[in-house]
Amino acid sequence: MTQYLISFDDGTMIIPEGDFQEVSDASHAVVRQAQEAGVWVFGGGLHTQRASVVATDGTVTDGPYPETKAVLGGFSIIDVPTREDALEWAAKIAASCRCAQEVREIMSDPDA
Repeated sequence: MTQYLISFDDGTMIIPEGDFQEVSDASHAVVRQAQEAGVWVFGGGLHTQRASVVATDGTVTDGPYPETKAVLGGFSIIDVPTREDALEWAAKIAASCRCAQEVREIMSDPDA
């Protein structure tokens, strides 16, 4: 099987305050469904904040850089047989949290 990263940009998940509990419940239901199907690896939302960027020399600066237009808002990692399966799960996630999802295959490491 292959692992896929399903993610969305911070700021694209715009939920009216009165709908937050409904979206939360729907999103958690999809996670439970993925767990029960045996495809869930890990995932979560990220706090809206500026990240710290650590350079190769160990220097730490505040990030993201000003020219960055999008930052990661949340993600799911699933392990499924095909890209089509990953796209189906991404569609369920997108519907539950009311925002588009990006799907990317995670490279396997033959030495791991």
